[in-house]
Amino acid sequence: MAKKKFLSLGIALLVSASLLAGCGDDNTDGEETSTDAGQEQTKEEDKEETSSEDASYEDGIYFAQEDNFSEETGWKYVATLKVEDGKITEAEWNGAHKDGGTDKITRSESGEYGMVENGGAQAPWAEQAEKAEAYLIEKQDPSDIEYSNEEGATDAISGVSIKVKSFFELAEKALNGDPVGEGQYKDGNYTAEEEDFDADSGWKATADITVINGYIVAADWDGLSKEEPKDEDGNIKTKDQVSADGEYGMVENGDAQAPWVEQADKAEMYLIEKQDPTAIEYSNDEGATDAISGVSIKVKSFFELAEKALEGAKK
Repeated sequence: MAKKKFLSLGIALLVSASLLAGCGDDNTDGEETSTDAGQEQTKEEDKEETSSEDASYEDGIYFAQEDNFSEETGWKYVATLKVEDGKITEAEWNGAHKDGGTDKITRSESGEYGMVENGGAQAPWAEQAEKAEAYLIEKQDPSDIEYSNEEGATDAISGVSIKVKSFFELAEKALNGDPVGEGQYKDGNYTAEEEDFDADSGWKATADITVINGYIVAADWDGLSKEEPKDEDGNIKTKDQVSADGEYGMVENGDAQAPWVEQADKAEMYLIEKQDPTAIEYSNDEGATDAISGVSIKVKSFFELAEKALEGAKK
């Protein structure tokens, strides 16, 4: 009987030990599973951080410009970015006017673009643009900005009240493409005009070209009259203005397909697209061309003047 009790006790102890061992295994397996899951999660987070840190751009100079000049202001914006070792190290936000002339930074720094004096702005345009550029270099991502209204102002950059959306959108556009480097010309404003007034028409042609990052970004073909027509304020009107006012009656009197100023605009855009005033073929000796759709006027004088003006821009 004692032997049976001892045997029963032994079996009971063995069963208890077995059950305890089983419980211990379950707890250990649970901890390991939890730890493995945590490790996997940590690995994924590390991977995301590494991926974010490793995200970089191809080295080079990036450039983008708006397609058209603003009908309201006459300006269009451009963005130039420099990438070194995969990071944006330099950024420039600038602008060009449809009538040519110096770029927006130059006009702002010289006081010609008087936002403070005439518009009550808190700082000149160029100074505010610099802060937007610095913000991009800090963030390294042109989409990493919030706008405070649809026009593109922001509260994210201290001291900046101008609309910055065009700059960040152009920066994004540039970085989505390939590095293009610098263009073939030296930056600046270049002009030329014919020496004499035409004996028949009384006009002489002028050309005004703006270059930023080596590229022609604005070109103005205009004209001066020896009769010096004036506007209501007594200012001398150019051919652009006379045509826009309907006083150069090519359509009304000559059955032209479009006013002179509209055809001149198309010739200007052709030069901006081609970046070379010699990259045009004429259809006759007078200087007409079939290369520009919607243009029947003689364009030779403009492209020859553009070539003359750009002689000083050669690198």
